[in-house]
Amino acid sequence: MSETEPDADVTVNAVGSSCPGPLMDLIGKVKSVDPGTVIRLQSSNERTQDDLAEWADESGNELLQVVDQGDHWDLYVKVQ
Repeated sequence: MSETEPDADVTVNAVGSSCPGPLMDLIGKVKSVDPGTVIRLQSSNERTQDDLAEWADESGNELLQVVDQGDHWDLYVKVQ
């Protein structure tokens, strides 16, 4: 993963949501955007990274990068 964060087209703020809230919020947004869109999911739930990586593999979407912001993570997903 690179040093710079990808440019996000859309941000989904799920900070403070418990599992599986952040992933469900992301999936809802994925359904409403075009292929090629980069979504930044913000989550403070420690399980989100593993759940999102598994979902990306299964759904064919691409987890681009995970950035630790201290109090939350920014997870970048490219919609396929």
